[in-house]
Amino acid sequence: VQLVESGGGLVQAGESLRLACAASGSTYSRYVMAWFRQAPGKDRECVAASGGTTNYADLVKGRFTISRDNAQNTVYLQMKNLKPEATATYYCALGLGYGLTWSLARSYEYWGQGTQVTVSS
Repeated sequence: VQLVESGGGLVQAGESLRLACAASGSTYSRYVMAWFRQAPGKDRECVAASGGTTNYADLVKGRFTISRDNAQNTVYLQMKNLKPEATATYYCALGLGYGLTWSLARSYEYWGQGTQVTVSS
């Protein structure tokens, strides 16, 4: 499985950005897909996950939306009203197991290379 993120960039606070993650493999639709982010000096944190259910970190609820196009093997993260603290490298992740804990990085077997998001104030 290969995951390739795109869509990162530099935006101003209050603006929006959409990230995309293209996945290889024909069984993509069966797995949990998630977006994590990691800022310098901080732990990697999950912001959203999509499997049988959709889950969001409290910090992004109402502003971030995860969606997936199973026909295109692509998962998206729409981010609205971005804040400077959202500045981080954003990673796409794929988890194979059933009943995994969506918010834990160790639940995911495959990772993308990351895409940088920078929000200026």
